[in-house]
Amino acid sequence: MASLTALTPAQDLTPITIGGVTLSEEVPEAIAALMPYAGQTKALSAALKEAHGLALPGPNRMTKSDSHRATWSGLDQAFLIGPPPASELATHSAVVDQSDAWVVLTLEGKGVEDVLARLTPIDLRGGSFKRGHAARSLLGHMNAVFARDAVDRITIMVFRSMAQTAVHELEEAMKGVAARASAN
Repeated sequence: MASLTALTPAQDLTPITIGGVTLSEEVPEAIAALMPYAGQTKALSAALKEAHGLALPGPNRMTKSDSHRATWSGLDQAFLIGPPPASELATHSAVVDQSDAWVVLTLEGKGVEDVLARLTPIDLRGGSFKRGHAARSLLGHMNAVFARDAVDRITIMVFRSMAQTAVHELEEAMKGVAARASAN
């Protein structure tokens, strides 16, 4: 019988540190898409608060608790990231396991916005994209979800099949920003 070993989406690709910016992979225990049933948004938010200590995020926002974070990911949809979701959430929403569908990357350090400015059309500077903000846009040519966790830290989610491309694109942008900084 073959011995199988699970690999993470960015296995052996991260961490990468260039010019004070570090790209690393986060491997959450679970990622679940939550899509409230018609008229159940408030009830789902209350159930999330009861079960996991956080509210359902509004558009372009992220909420956090000690164990979970919920990131807006589209119209009437959020990703619950952390331990598996409580079963009672299914009373108020469709709960779809997305754990194997996404790679979760974190980019942190001074210059995060400069790196991402080379790859996404949205303004991720701290004055516009503050802590707790989230957005769905492009990373290069890939669909991505961005969330600001801290002043110098942004979480990026792309489809698992694009993990190697995302890491490559981010690494090249990190090199470009570092080269420009050293030239000044």
